[in-house]
Amino acid sequence: MKNQSKSIDFIVVTGLSGSGKTVVSRFLEDMGYYCVDNLPAKMIPQLVDLWLRKKVEIERIALVVDIREPNFLTEFPRIIKKLKVKPYLIFLEATDETLVRRFSESRRPHPLARNKSILAGVKLERKKLAPIREMADEIIDTTGLSISQLKEQIVNRILQKKLRRFQIYIISFGYKYGLPLDSDLVFDTRFLPNPYYLDELRELNGRNRKVRDFVLKSEETRTFLEKLYSFIEYLLPGFIREGKSSLTISVGCTGGRHRSVVIAEALKEHLRKKNLDAKIIHRDIYK
Repeated sequence: MKNQSKSIDFIVVTGLSGSGKTVVSRFLEDMGYYCVDNLPAKMIPQLVDLWLRKKVEIERIALVVDIREPNFLTEFPRIIKKLKVKPYLIFLEATDETLVRRFSESRRPHPLARNKSILAGVKLERKKLAPIREMADEIIDTTGLSISQLKEQIVNRILQKKLRRFQIYIISFGYKYGLPLDSDLVFDTRFLPNPYYLDELRELNGRNRKVRDFVLKSEETRTFLEKLYSFIEYLLPGFIREGKSSLTISVGCTGGRHRSVVIAEALKEHLRKKNLDAKIIHRDIYK
């Protein structure tokens, strides 16, 4: 199963009882996933089929499945292997001591410890779930993690994978020709040093090395780029949590031939170094 393509839009959360599955489910719901807890394994194909055929208005789904279902250990591995879309499987665990303490504090019975100690139930469940743990794409040990730290783990391990699939379009433009209509973000570079006023640079464009060097050597430009990179990286996870699959960033200067082109190219290079999919369009470079 590990060699097959997985969909980050279809997540299955499982693991040891008391390891934090409910916390992860609620956080995924906040991130825009439609979450179903304790769905019988035999019903997963029907839900996936409805989702793929767009019979339900759901963009992303997350299922929480575990040993509470009587036939989970036998049915879940078999059914998952037959699905048309393979889910991204997250397995949560913690140390025996941590799980025993959590059950003791919550005063809830362990599902496998009806007639035995909590520790015995924890050990038995760990043994029974070992084959399913081997199937996991992500194994997260929640020992010692606060709720906020567990959420951070989910963001770092899963949201970053969505970022790599996220499509970013960068458009350079000239304000004299109007704003690009499909812009999500617009940045004005008209305050930066203008190559237009130098005779040897006026007829060149921002893809020329001389123009690029002139714009980038300015301390003002370097400070602007530093803040621009930080701002974009801050925004991207938020856009993804809201369900966007692409983002259009427009960068403008007066004529769209010099400063906007240089800054747009610099932003493209920075994002690609972060393994993000960035495409660029110089709308007004030859006008």
